[in-house]
Amino acid sequence: MTQTPGVLYVVATPMGNLADISQRALETLGRVDLIAAEDTRHTAVLLAHHGLRTPLIACHEHNEARLAPRLLERLAAGEDLALVSDAGTPLISDPGYPLVAAARAAGIRVVPIPGPNAAICALSAAGLPSDRFLFLGFPPRTAGKRREQFAALARETGTLVFYEAGNRVLETLADLAQVLGDERRAVVARELTKRFETFLAGTLADLPPRIAGDPDQQKGEFVLLVAGCRDQDAVAAEGERVLRILARTLPLKQAAALAAEITGDKKNRLYALGLEAGEGRGS
Repeated sequence: MTQTPGVLYVVATPMGNLADISQRALETLGRVDLIAAEDTRHTAVLLAHHGLRTPLIACHEHNEARLAPRLLERLAAGEDLALVSDAGTPLISDPGYPLVAAARAAGIRVVPIPGPNAAICALSAAGLPSDRFLFLGFPPRTAGKRREQFAALARETGTLVFYEAGNRVLETLADLAQVLGDERRAVVARELTKRFETFLAGTLADLPPRIAGDPDQQKGEFVLLVAGCRDQDAVAAEGERVLRILARTLPLKQAAALAAEITGDKKNRLYALGLEAGEGRGS
């Protein structure tokens, strides 16, 4: 009789707040035969918090390639396994790719159990365009390689999303400003879902001094979001569109200032256009 293979579940887990886990994820973690975890100590805390006792095995960047065949044997024998990282969704700048790729190649069913992800969490609350974005994980650690990567992204129109460590965040912001221009809008999201979660918004010029002046803003885990490239024609068209909307209910001077802040267009240009068109309540 042929053994029916088990299922590999790719399970998203909380980024910081232990309550940020779905009922489906908890049910899955409670009934699988084994959990492959990036750090078993970290995942043990999560399981204990929810009263789960599922066995754990370490599966991280240093052992996942050689561990994958053993886990595939267990899957082939009919066991169900869950793959988790320390925080968020496995494989997204986290371990797991060799196991998932090997499982797919072997015909093993792979089922995602969706949930938290730092990049999407940050993008949803950053106030930068989200209709097109490019997730790039962690930038290179050396300045030369970072600047080379950023230069290749200079004409990208979507919002750029990076992860970064606290000890490199200022250097990375400086390199982004040098390569992309210090007037690019950006958001620094720190310690998402945790007690000291913060979002700092501004330009690549004004964010570094704010972070450098507060040592607490240099601690923890970061998501850096940078507005995409916008040519002047696109900026001008968007500025005029936003101005027309705002001027329906605001004085022209205020509408022009807000439209400029939102779109990056020139306030004086928008104000002059508004005067010509007779825009603005009470103006």
